[in-house]
Amino acid sequence: MKAVILVGGEGTRLRPLTYNTTKAMVPVLNKPFLEHLLGYLKGHDVTDIILALSYLPEHIRDYFGDGAKMGVRLSYLIEEEPLGTGGAVKNAEGYLDESFLMLNGDVFTDMDITAMIDYHRQRRAAVTIAVTPVEDPTPYGLIETDDRGRISRFTEKPSRAQVTSNMINAGIYILEPDILTRIPPDKKVSIEKETFQQLLARKEAMYAYSASAYWLDMGTPEKYLRLNHDLLLGKALSPINIGGGKSRIDPSADIKAPVLIGEGCVIGRGVTIKGPAVLGAECRVDEGATIEGAVLWNNVKVGAKAVLKNCIAASYSEVHEESEVPDNCVLGDRVVVGKNNKLAEGTRIRPEKQIAPGAMPF
Repeated sequence: MKAVILVGGEGTRLRPLTYNTTKAMVPVLNKPFLEHLLGYLKGHDVTDIILALSYLPEHIRDYFGDGAKMGVRLSYLIEEEPLGTGGAVKNAEGYLDESFLMLNGDVFTDMDITAMIDYHRQRRAAVTIAVTPVEDPTPYGLIETDDRGRISRFTEKPSRAQVTSNMINAGIYILEPDILTRIPPDKKVSIEKETFQQLLARKEAMYAYSASAYWLDMGTPEKYLRLNHDLLLGKALSPINIGGGKSRIDPSADIKAPVLIGEGCVIGRGVTIKGPAVLGAECRVDEGATIEGAVLWNNVKVGAKAVLKNCIAASYSEVHEESEVPDNCVLGDRVVVGKNNKLAEGTRIRPEKQIAPGAMPF
């Protein structure tokens, strides 16, 4: 079975991390998120994969090439203008002549795709949609079914009064190719809000597939941080090999697992690193600094006695000595936090901004 992955979005909810990095290439445990997703599909023998691209497509194509290094075959479709979820998959129509998978490119799951394919075929469905329970369904697409699993109603981003269950669209679909004939070409179309509603009105065979599995939409910095934590804590398994690199770690450093340290890092005297935490390649952490629950991308510099807790620092950012970056702060690429600063919780700083030493809290 072929798969279409939608990776064309600008990742606005993930900013400032995605001003210079497409969402699919944001590192999760020091590997691009898309690499985890491709490994997941390969684990279910789905190796013929079409990537629907729009924003910064060269980042993805330069890294993955034809997919051979991962044991998959990749095809690239680039939209000049974003066409929505329906328009993006319509672009792939020429590649699709049998049942196919469609996935949103920001969902991490270990759901059993093989079992979902079997479920789809047994029911001779036109569309099968994976569903998952969440605490708050209002930001998502709510799905109601009958007792056989056939979908009876969609409500996109329901109000509190409209919530009748906690089962939402998990962003993984199996579709029959003739569904694509219902989508107009070269037009922006939402498959969730338009195509699926039309199919439901025509009483097409649409089913929901539910399974107890890990599922997370990592589209916000808070959820991105949570995904890294969850993987380190073993709440879900990555389908690709994740390993640390050779680094220089002072013997006096106190490192409490789970911590992933990338290649070529330098960890100074008296440093404390408390997991779950991730350090990308070539990071430098100076004497007496503390890192707790943070995710650092590549080439991040942390000054002496600086403190970073449950935050994200993108590549080449710097936190100078005796500064504090507390919970839910996000530093874009090449941000410099000068000496003796204390950021307010939840501060987000665009790339290449510099905060002068001793500045007032943001």
